[in-house]
Amino acid sequence: MARTKQTGASPPAARRRRLVREIAQDFKTDLRFQSSAVAALQEAAEAYLVGLFEDTNLCAIHAKRVTIMPKDIQLARGLGERA
Repeated sequence: MARTKQTGASPPAARRRRLVREIAQDFKTDLRFQSSAVAALQEAAEAYLVGLFEDTNLCAIHAKRVTIMPKDIQLARGLGERA
């Protein structure tokens, strides 16, 4: 599914780089990242979250609700692990 609209909700580039470095430090120190690698990580994270929220919304609809709840996210994540 292609994204057609930018919402402007993504964090600034410097904050994204800092977050990537911070997480990577847990695995190996002194790593460097190309800006294209950080962009690829952001794209993958956004795609995962969009898919998760689409599935979460379907879980809420199946339960005859219009508001998502934490249990919908948990169910969507559990179903995704089996796919």
